[in-house]
Amino acid sequence: MKYVNAKEVLPPELLEIVQEYTCGVLIYIPKAETNKKAWGELSGAKESVLHRNKTIYDSYKSGTPISSLMTEYFLSEASIKKIIYNKELYEDQISA
Repeated sequence: MKYVNAKEVLPPELLEIVQEYTCGVLIYIPKAETNKKAWGELSGAKESVLHRNKTIYDSYKSGTPISSLMTEYFLSEASIKKIIYNKELYEDQISA
């Protein structure tokens, strides 16, 4: 995270108010809830995992054994079963 001097980004009136509560220390101002992105939305990781899970689900439905899926995707048996049996994790892609 990049350090920014409050003098550069805050109006003088607001800076004075902040200085009443804290002065000379670093403070973290979190993003507003409306600006937050869910995990993987910015990097594309979420979409990638959803696509992978859909592929695993389709392979299983086509007859690929869980053991083969474990080897192919480097996932545990529990992870593969979670993907197969919890279709709601990628429900939107299943119907696509």
